[in-house]
Amino acid sequence: MRSYPKSEEILQRNRQYIPGGVVSVNRSVSPQIVFVRAQGSLLLDADGNKYIDYHAAFAPHILGHNHPEVTAAVERALHDGSSLFGAGTTEREGELAELLCTNLPWLEAVQFLNTGSEATAQAIRCARAATRRDHIAIMQGGYNGWHNDVAANLATPLSVLGARVSPGEYPFHPISAGIPPAHQHLVHAVNFNDLDSVRWLAERFPLAALITEPALQNIGVVPARPGYLEGLRRLADEFGFVLIFDEVKTGFRHSFGGCAANSGVRPDLAVYGKAVANGYPMGVLGGKKSLMDFFVHPDASRRVLLAGTYNAHPVPTAATIATLRVLLADNQAVYRHLESLGARLEQGLASACERSGVTARVSRIGSALCVYFMDHIPVDWHDLAAHHDFTLDERIRQELIERGSYVFPVATKQWSISAAHTKAQIDETVESFAASLSPSRL
Repeated sequence: MRSYPKSEEILQRNRQYIPGGVVSVNRSVSPQIVFVRAQGSLLLDADGNKYIDYHAAFAPHILGHNHPEVTAAVERALHDGSSLFGAGTTEREGELAELLCTNLPWLEAVQFLNTGSEATAQAIRCARAATRRDHIAIMQGGYNGWHNDVAANLATPLSVLGARVSPGEYPFHPISAGIPPAHQHLVHAVNFNDLDSVRWLAERFPLAALITEPALQNIGVVPARPGYLEGLRRLADEFGFVLIFDEVKTGFRHSFGGCAANSGVRPDLAVYGKAVANGYPMGVLGGKKSLMDFFVHPDASRRVLLAGTYNAHPVPTAATIATLRVLLADNQAVYRHLESLGARLEQGLASACERSGVTARVSRIGSALCVYFMDHIPVDWHDLAAHHDFTLDERIRQELIERGSYVFPVATKQWSISAAHTKAQIDETVESFAASLSPSRL
């Protein structure tokens, strides 16, 4: 059995000054491991234990930890006289904007922030300013950030949520205290893959925007059904609301450009983060110029405030440029490599379940996957919550950590592969997974 005495010592010391001992409550899990070093696809903890990393810090590390080209770009930014000037523009932020807009045709203009939550907040504010409407639609089981508009309806227990309804909406179920009830009346949750409910909402409320992950990746990997994203595009055009794709997790992990690139469906606004900068803090908001120009609208009463002292800080901006150039290199060879590794892991996990007689399905898009212990890939949160074996999921995650493969120890959380993984590491993890399914362990 692995033990973590130094991790525990560090945690207890931090608890004296940090509530809970961690600076993001989502990181407080069991076992509470303190990692001290990472390179490529490997993690090392304070007690000297090594792990193959399938968490990737909630998925940013598409290239692996401390990728040499990204690190070199950061070092240049630190030593070439760059600084946070706080006035005017810079060549580096212009280079990044051009790199994105010339490669992703639905991005006619972009702005840079520090986090995905900041970017989704600005997207919603921009949509409200442009449409002069207040109501927004979100997805039950989706996650679009920590701010008041969207901090709700992530993994609401069915005992609280109630049975599936369609067409219709679900009550606002906050995942945080401190959200005023009056504010909640402007936010409407529907199930993913349910176009009828979106139409039902649009016919009853003046929707400014619908924001969705184009694949739900905070409850694993729940893909859009064929025609769903196209249907959202048609409904947005029919009812005049802004279609926002939250591609913070999907963008630049599924492909260069994410689900919008894969599906051919153009959102009005798109939000990126995580893999766009391979672990450095960067949020990107972009889309139609007619919408993005509300940040510089000539009428001050309609202008949307976009401010941030650290927006496009030279270090994460340099990291983002370097990451994107690696992803584009050799006709995007990285994605072909990731697809090969993803297919190998998917097949290995599925075969292990079949040999063990365990009912499971592996849902995968590129380098992101999740094992669902049910007889089909879920279509929405209700489907997942009613059929997935959460207890088995969490037990197997604990066993994998014990055997040296770090998957986040919370049921249905996404597995993420990096370009630094090897076939041998994939096979080692499959063996560990198979061992955890042995009759003596079930």
